Amino acid sequence: MGKPEQRRSDAAAIKGRGAASNPHGRFETVVTAAEDDGWPGDGEDQPTRPATQVSIERARSIISRNASPDVPFNQSINPYRGCEHGCNYCYARPSHAYLNLSPGLDFETRLFAKSNAAERLRIELAKPGYVCEPITLGANTDAYQPIEKRYRITRELVQLLHDCDHPLSIITKNALVERDLDLLAPMAQRGLVQVMVSVNALDNRLASTMEPRASAPHRRIRTIAKLSAAGVPCGVLVSPVIPAVTDKHIEQVLAKAAAAGAKVAGYAVLRLPHELKDLFREWLDLHLPDRAEHVMSLIQQMRGGKDYDARFGTRMRGEGVYAQMIAQRFQLACRRHGLSRSRELTLDTTRFRAPRPESAQGELF
Repeated sequence: MGKPEQRRSDAAAIKGRGAASNPHGRFETVVTAAEDDGWPGDGEDQPTRPATQVSIERARSIISRNASPDVPFNQSINPYRGCEHGCNYCYARPSHAYLNLSPGLDFETRLFAKSNAAERLRIELAKPGYVCEPITLGANTDAYQPIEKRYRITRELVQLLHDCDHPLSIITKNALVERDLDLLAPMAQRGLVQVMVSVNALDNRLASTMEPRASAPHRRIRTIAKLSAAGVPCGVLVSPVIPAVTDKHIEQVLAKAAAAGAKVAGYAVLRLPHELKDLFREWLDLHLPDRAEHVMSLIQQMRGGKDYDARFGTRMRGEGVYAQMIAQRFQLACRRHGLSRSRELTLDTTRFRAPRPESAQGELF
């Protein structure tokens, strides 16, 4: 048999961005295609560096409910749509197609800020039928992505949850979470908060192409140390584990995180739903062309011969020999470093006090 033909992308890497192209979303009915007219390009064929654009969005509701049996939380909030971190592997990229935008560059450059998020949360928490359960920030896109420095929507949400003693879980890969220690530390004393920091490799050069606008891996480890020193329960998510790309870092990440104060750890293998399959292949062709086919072969071995398997129970862990090996390595490393493999602490829901609805007349008492 001949050697399989290697895929090659016409796109070129863009510094500071995880995607290199803007493929059409799966719901778009009108598509365009560029054609070479034979005229000199005057440089327009060179890759540009698209700027981040943020649109203000008024949310009609803010708490999302989750029915997935393999996700350890039932309620989550996403203050933003899209994510400037630009992680090439992000399973949330295909959600931008619902906005008639591309899961590629659009996902990391055309962002939406839910400016009334705290206002909507106050209304939803004040409803008579609301049942208190932990709320997770960072389930779909990172609540502490770079634009949070300007818009501070996450800060407003954390402040509200702090004020009404509502339990909170945070998932992030940005050191900006340290900014809110003045709120998180008192919440931790009341058993109301846990922070999971996502680190899937310790190679800064790899991270600069794979997750270009997230905090550097060593900086995230320092975040675990700083939060832990302040009494905030911390864990590490080794996610996603990418075969032949990041899997060699599993033991290193767990060792560093445990030394920094992490108490729990979790992992998930790479997921490639919808448009993400082609975007990830494009990234491999640009940055790891010598092993692109090998990486995809290993992924398919964990997915029953396909690029992705969406079944509950297997989508997070994969199946087969390679998936079993990853699970065993993770289990042994957690045991060695004293890390619990429970993703979720038992947070206190008994302290919750429903916020009063805002009134134009203010409060008399």
